[in-house]
Amino acid sequence: MGTIYKRGSTFWVKYYRNGKPFYESAGSAKETDAKRLLKRREGEISQGKLPGIYFDKVQFDELADDFLTDYRVNQRKSLVRAERSVGHLKGFFRGYRVTQITTPRIQAYIEDRLDEGAANATVNRELAALKRILNLAAQQTPPKVDRVPHIPMLKENNIRKGFFEHGDFVALRNALPSHLKGFITFGYKTGWRVSEIASLTWNQVDLDQGIVRLEAGQTKNNEGRTVYLDEELKEAFSEARKIRKKSAKLLPYVFLNTKGTDRVKRFDKAWATACDTAKIGNRLFHDLRRTAVRNMVRAGVPERVAMMVSGHKTRSVFDRYNIVSDTDLKMAAQRQEEYLKAQMVTKQLQSVILKKKGLTSDVANPSK
Repeated sequence: MGTIYKRGSTFWVKYYRNGKPFYESAGSAKETDAKRLLKRREGEISQGKLPGIYFDKVQFDELADDFLTDYRVNQRKSLVRAERSVGHLKGFFRGYRVTQITTPRIQAYIEDRLDEGAANATVNRELAALKRILNLAAQQTPPKVDRVPHIPMLKENNIRKGFFEHGDFVALRNALPSHLKGFITFGYKTGWRVSEIASLTWNQVDLDQGIVRLEAGQTKNNEGRTVYLDEELKEAFSEARKIRKKSAKLLPYVFLNTKGTDRVKRFDKAWATACDTAKIGNRLFHDLRRTAVRNMVRAGVPERVAMMVSGHKTRSVFDRYNIVSDTDLKMAAQRQEEYLKAQMVTKQLQSVILKKKGLTSDVANPSK
């Protein structure tokens, strides 16, 4: 049984868990407040929970450090982003006890970040990190938080929808330096990320079989991937092999820079110049990824197979990239028009046949 006693004008409570005494201030001069606190603590202990006073001692900084340690131990590729998110979270929650991290406090954090000019998507990444921080703490033995508060997320309206029509792609490729032509052709047809293409080495290529592989661990989602090269890509890879043989150093990379001294790295200026020359406006390399997804689906490639080629792990992201263009909408209208015309022709033929047989449409269709 717990007890209530007074220190000065403030009431305190004493209770036991596993034979160990706990002393806690009710923070009030009213005995009824102390009774409510004691009842709550004894209820928590009877349910096998840690008393709330334990969680009052845990600070956000400790949980944030645990979160980053988890990232390092598991060698997560987004560690830099996680560190950046934690930096912003610590700027607001540093010194907070976990019991003070409530939904209203989180909403105050959101308002502060928006006032600083942070985009909704950026704030959401930070809120996702906060949620992960608290969930990890709840999974500890013993747990470091007794509950994870509701964390509201912001609506994001910055989903990019850029893609290439084939003519735009050809114009861009023609305007690019020769060492980048095969590079972007591969991106256009496979939807691979720029980092995956840039780091591609010859030991991942079987040109005789026309196969390119990414091993598990080399991709963003840590899943292996295999693609088969069509004739155009085989020709591009054959040309890249010839360039490699002419290079002073026998480098392992498939796509080399303009001097042949290293792999392709940054090519922002060349890309911007080519976009201007091709008169296609400002485009992103990532638009090629969206385009590859759309083209594969339009070509009749099963969606699961298309996802395996492009490396999309979740259906939601794949669907977002499966973009509908103005051409698609026009084609839908044309196909509907053709269908309705065909229906009209069919009805007219049926009417002519019935008249020749001396029947009416009501006889042929008694259900009408």
